Amino acid sequence: MPERIISFQECLRTAGRNKKHALLGNGFSMALFPQIFGYGSLAERANFEEGSSVKRLFDALGTSDFEAVLDHLDAAARVGTAYNIDQAQITAYETDAALVRDRLVQAIAGSHPALPAEITEDQYRSCRAFLRNFDRIYTLNYDLLLYWALMHDIEGEQRLPADDGFRSSPDDFEADYVTWESHHSATVHFLHGALHLFDSGPTLRKYTWVRTGTRLMEQVRAALDLRYFPLFVAEGSSARKVERIIHHGYLHRGFRSFEEITGALFVYGHSLADNDNHFFDLLRRRNNKVILLFVSLHGDQNTPSNQAIIRKARAIEESRQHARKPLQVFFYNAASARVWN
Repeated sequence: MPERIISFQECLRTAGRNKKHALLGNGFSMALFPQIFGYGSLAERANFEEGSSVKRLFDALGTSDFEAVLDHLDAAARVGTAYNIDQAQITAYETDAALVRDRLVQAIAGSHPALPAEITEDQYRSCRAFLRNFDRIYTLNYDLLLYWALMHDIEGEQRLPADDGFRSSPDDFEADYVTWESHHSATVHFLHGALHLFDSGPTLRKYTWVRTGTRLMEQVRAALDLRYFPLFVAEGSSARKVERIIHHGYLHRGFRSFEEITGALFVYGHSLADNDNHFFDLLRRRNNKVILLFVSLHGDQNTPSNQAIIRKARAIEESRQHARKPLQVFFYNAASARVWN
């Protein structure tokens, strides 16, 4: 039985006066720059050496998905430990996993648009109109597009009421960076880290343009040249991602914030893939207070990828059918949200 696909505007009307929150996946970035943020493009830019074990693994799996490769490497290391395989081989799996994570960061930074001006004023206007619908915004993306859209001022337009929790460092008010200070006021969360967030000892720093006059991507690339890597959760499986998240203050607070949301959740540009189950499993809990789930579909609902999304969303809905606050799922046409146009 075909699903009824509604428009984004109809979703907003259905949500009514409920609190509205957004969860953004890679489709948010691909909708604007598909040639940059597709996994295939990133794998090409990562430039794994022909004949290397990592390149052979990508080829053997028939994938360009970094997380799928990382999941297999992590599993191989665990299996190897359980079966007492030679420690040198286990170390090789772990070394390759670290290489894949590093190359993912470098591939995104190396291909990322250099300037916010590469996004047009009309594209910013559309994106900000989309974001304005939400009380809290959560993203699983590492790139800077959301940050640029939130920071972009348009003459005559009201500022977006978005707060990522970063403030001037109390230890160095004149520093050329800001630190994560306002844990409870944040309404924007980079759930898996981002290119402009760097750990520095006891603090998490955010690179900004306004503090230095240096373009943000130039700062990121300069840091990478010094082998300073941004905060990224790039583990392959949901379980490994959770392990990383709960041991980092900023990431854990974002996870807890997502766990606490009420009302309506709008998922845009995400396949509901199992490697992010640590967020979707929260929606299955009987005490979860999200009562309306709106999931975007790109193109024909009968494609294998869209059918997988529909099955996953319906399974989440079914798991809540006997809860005190059941969950209703709706599907909307991603193009109708007009995120970038």
